[in-house]
Amino acid sequence: MQFPESWLREFCNPPLSTEQLADTLTMAGLEVEEMRPVAPPFSRIVVGRILEAVQHPNADRLRVCSVDAGEHSKDGPLQIVCGAPNARAGIKVPLALVGAALPPGDDGKPFEIKVGKLRGVESFGMLCSARELKLSEDHGGLLELDDDAPVGADVREVLKLDDTLFTLKLTPNLAHCLSVYGIARELSALTGAPLLQPAFTPVAPVHTDTLPVTVEAPDLCGRFSGRIVRKVNTRAKTPAWMVERLARCGQRSVSPLVDISNYVMFEFGRPSHIFDLDKIHGGLVVRWGREGESLKLLNGNTITMDAQVGVIADAQAVESLAGIMGGDATAVSDDTQNVYVEAAFWWPQAVAGRSRRFNFSTDAGHRFERGVDPAQTVAHIEHLTRLILDICGGEPGPIDDQQPRMPERPPVALRVARAAKVIGMPVTQAQCADVLRRLGLPFAEADGVLTVTPPSHRFDLQIEEDLIEEVIKVLGYTQLPDTPPLAPVTARVRPEAQRGSHALRRAVAGLGYQETINFSFVEARWEHELAGNADPIQVLNPIASPLSVMRSSLIGSLVAVLQYNLARRAQRVRIFELGRVFRRDASVTDSLTTVAGVSQPLRLAGLAYGPAQPLQWGAAERAVDFFDVKADVEALLAPRRASFVAAEHPALHPGRSARIELGGQPIGWIGELHPKWRQGYDLPQAPVLFELDADALKAQVVPAYQPIARQQSVWRDLALVVKDGVPHDALIAAITDDTSGLVRHAQLFDIYKPKAPTADIAADERSMAVRVELLDDHATLTDERVESVVSGIVERLGQRLQARLRG
Repeated sequence: MQFPESWLREFCNPPLSTEQLADTLTMAGLEVEEMRPVAPPFSRIVVGRILEAVQHPNADRLRVCSVDAGEHSKDGPLQIVCGAPNARAGIKVPLALVGAALPPGDDGKPFEIKVGKLRGVESFGMLCSARELKLSEDHGGLLELDDDAPVGADVREVLKLDDTLFTLKLTPNLAHCLSVYGIARELSALTGAPLLQPAFTPVAPVHTDTLPVTVEAPDLCGRFSGRIVRKVNTRAKTPAWMVERLARCGQRSVSPLVDISNYVMFEFGRPSHIFDLDKIHGGLVVRWGREGESLKLLNGNTITMDAQVGVIADAQAVESLAGIMGGDATAVSDDTQNVYVEAAFWWPQAVAGRSRRFNFSTDAGHRFERGVDPAQTVAHIEHLTRLILDICGGEPGPIDDQQPRMPERPPVALRVARAAKVIGMPVTQAQCADVLRRLGLPFAEADGVLTVTPPSHRFDLQIEEDLIEEVIKVLGYTQLPDTPPLAPVTARVRPEAQRGSHALRRAVAGLGYQETINFSFVEARWEHELAGNADPIQVLNPIASPLSVMRSSLIGSLVAVLQYNLARRAQRVRIFELGRVFRRDASVTDSLTTVAGVSQPLRLAGLAYGPAQPLQWGAAERAVDFFDVKADVEALLAPRRASFVAAEHPALHPGRSARIELGGQPIGWIGELHPKWRQGYDLPQAPVLFELDADALKAQVVPAYQPIARQQSVWRDLALVVKDGVPHDALIAAITDDTSGLVRHAQLFDIYKPKAPTADIAADERSMAVRVELLDDHATLTDERVESVVSGIVERLGQRLQARLRG
């Protein structure tokens, strides 16, 4: 929230400098994110009045002005050449005298005004626009000042430019500080400086007209107040002081009625809406929307609503999006004569998240979804009415106030002993009571307990900890003592058979992959297409409408990162992510680390795209393939050996993907992206991906000592003829599944496939040569024992795989 320091000091003016004021607010939880002056430094710029403006004799776009500078033009009016289109006699404008220093330019140096000559006519100064003074970007002409501005006075004093703009970064629980008055109220409690209490004097009604209003949804609107004001002049000019304050709050002036509504919102945190009464058909109905209803908003967007969105409708159509934005059909204009001023209390839960559904946000919605004081609707309408009458005139009617369901604020007890324990320093009951009084919180006092009834503007006071926070906030966080922790610190020793997440990340990074971190909420499309998840977990209040579900796979996130890199002309991409996925699982119960019904396993996923090796001279360039990534997965699991079983996955190429198994249990997937999704996600070539259970990767084999064998190994090479469809893993498994215990290792070292069938090898067969290592730790192997084991291997291969020795 942005506001000028001078406005805050009108409500509460403690004896603090600007820096001290900012520090006080920040240390109380109202973080001052930025402080900047209203205007940059400049000097010798005064109020000048143009007495005469005549055409330049040698230039069509220039005028020669005679300017009265008051005491600065004792020898008569100053002659100044000006090219602004609005330079005319009678207006007052900023005048930079000779010797003036204008705000620094792009080079950081101030621009000094000297006597100049433009097209043969001397100019003794310069008339300034708002842009030249760095007050705004408006460069359409001279900055016209009010008629009552004293001629010759310093422009900085006239426009109150020696002011500071504060930008506060407020947390969601500080709804009561979303106004200048709300911040002043907190500042008064923090410093003890008096707070100016506003007086909302009722406006006497001139007529008895009211607008029929029906509140059909008390769970949407707890209070609805309004009044008719007739014969307003919407062509009136918004006062300069109001335009200035709105501008310093970051709000552009629109029209008098809109400016008044915005002004009261920034002043007291009260969003309101002003309808053109003559455009309302019949009365107003406050209700939930209906499926298919549409509304054109003030911002020009047309939205379609449903029963989850609150609306204000008349007898013919929806006229306003409740608590967020008014409709275009009943907007005030220059032709408006009669208005209906509305101030309501919208339940925060009925407004929260609705703006985001339609991809925009408003100041009103921002306040209502956090909570706006329901007790002040009538008082604020009186304030709005007074401003309307002062600026636009008009004839007010009586206020119609309906309270179908006001919020109930249950008392909250504050135990002094508990407060001292949570805060970490001794506090007395008298100190706690003094804090509550300074904050204006009504309470009842008993021995050791203060029971607070939260006022209507404090939606954040719900539990005891909220009151404890208020106590230490006012006492001052700087009062907290530096004390060491009392609890013993016990290190958690990780088992030797498990490696941590950081070690796992380093292992993947060591293989050439770079880590990415992505949101856990993703697009529903990713879940349907890349995870095959038809029922993903929905996000109730997504930060962006596309990110509407929780991910059950990391593959979609990595593909999105790949798209981001390819859009920036990356040629070779190696990325990985270690993160949790979310799946429905009825067997999961609530605990400190789990949520009932939701399984949250930790997964590691990686993606490789582009050339297999970085650009180099020593090897021919080729694209990364399944086996390159398979080698990386095997390196992560080493020394354990995984099995890669051909299987299908929704995201992967059916003929180039596999399920990864370890000890017979599936732990993940590996494969090339499905051609359909490669085309659907606009990728020039298919990346190779893997996704593994992180718990399986974290487990590691603890080294076990074995004595060095005293005997020598024996090797036998077997050339086996098998069908083309026999996989390598099945062949090795059949060889090593030996009951004698002598087969220590088997390694494939050659594959032979003749171009044409031979006497030994048919067209659908191939020869696979395997080296087998045999070893007995206790005795030397004899030829008889070796041949017996080899014969058993050949027989077993024949039975299981119909394999035979090559002739």
